[in-house]
Amino acid sequence: MTQRRHFPGGFLFGTATSAYQIEGHAHGGAGRTHWDSFAATPGNVVRAEHGQLACDHYHLFEQDLDLVAAAGFDTYRFSTSWARVMPEGRGAINQEGLDFYDRLTDAMLERGLKPAATLYHWEMPSAIEDQGGWRNRDIANWFGDFTDVIMGRIGDRMYSVAPINEPWCVGWLSHFEGAHAPGLRDIRATARAMHHVLCAHGTAIARMRSLGMTNIGAVCNFEYANPADDTAASIAAAGRYDAIYNRFFMGGIFHKSYPDLALEGLEPHLPEGWDTDFDLIGAPVDWCGINYYTRSNIAAKDGPWPNVQAVEGPLDKTQMGWEIYPDGLYEFIMR
Repeated sequence: MTQRRHFPGGFLFGTATSAYQIEGHAHGGAGRTHWDSFAATPGNVVRAEHGQLACDHYHLFEQDLDLVAAAGFDTYRFSTSWARVMPEGRGAINQEGLDFYDRLTDAMLERGLKPAATLYHWEMPSAIEDQGGWRNRDIANWFGDFTDVIMGRIGDRMYSVAPINEPWCVGWLSHFEGAHAPGLRDIRATARAMHHVLCAHGTAIARMRSLGMTNIGAVCNFEYANPADDTAASIAAAGRYDAIYNRFFMGGIFHKSYPDLALEGLEPHLPEGWDTDFDLIGAPVDWCGINYYTRSNIAAKDGPWPNVQAVEGPLDKTQMGWEIYPDGLYEFIMR
C-alpha cells in the first residue's frame, strides 16, 4: 500500500471545490450569474438542480474546513465568485462577499491549510454576460478589475492562485458544444471566447504581479486524444481534437501561438488583431496545473470542421461513463 511517507518531501496533498457548486448563491448579497439562467432553463441540468443552496458552504465553511483538516490534507483549493464580490460584474463591491472570503482564508490558515485560490470557476455575472460575456474583448480588463478587488483583500495570504479554471470548458464546451453556461453552439462565439479567456488570464496575472503576488499559475484540463482506429482519417481527427482541447490554451500561455490544426477552423472567427495579444496572454507563470480525467477515442465524421466524433472505447468506465486511462496523465506530464 502506498503511504504518504513514500512521496517526496514537500509533496502536498490537497482537495478542491468551486464556489457556485458549494457556497449557496442565494446568500450573502451575490449577484446573478449565467449559471443561474442556464440552470433555470428546462432541459439544461439534471433534475433542474441549481446553486442557490448547494452545500450551504456559505454558512457551514468552518465545519467543512474541519473535515478537510481532519482528513490530513495540506492545501485547500477553492474558488471565488465574481458575482459574490461584484454583483454586477463591474462597479459596486459587495463588502459582505469580500468579508466572506476574508473569513474563509483566515479559517484555512487557522487549521494549517494552505489557501490555493482560483479566481473564476465558470460563474459569469449575468450583467457581464448581457454585454457579450467572453465574446467581448473588454472582459479582460473587467476581469482584471475583479482580480484587483478580490486579491487586494486576500492575496497577501494566498499560497497559490490561478486565474481561470479549465479554459477549454469556459470556451469550447460552453460556446461550441453548449453543455455549460451560457449554452451556445456558435463557432464565432467559441473562437472569441477561447481567445478572450486567455486575454483575461494574462491580465489577471499582470494585476496580481503588480500586487506583489507570487506562486501564480494556470490550470488547464486535458483529455487524451486516442485515434479510434489506425486509419489516416482517425489519426488526423485525433490530431485536430488534441489541438483544440489540449494545445490551444497551452500554446497561447507557454508558446505565444496557437496550433495550426486549431486555426484551420477558428482563425476566420477570431477577433481582429488577435495575434497581437500574445505578449499579454503569455505572461510568465510559476507553474502549470494539470486536470486530467479520461481519454476519448476519436474518429472522423462527415460535416463541417472539426468533423470529429468520440466513439465508445473498450476500457472500464467511471460512473460518468469516462474511460479509465491513467496512462494519459503520464503522457501529459511528460509532454
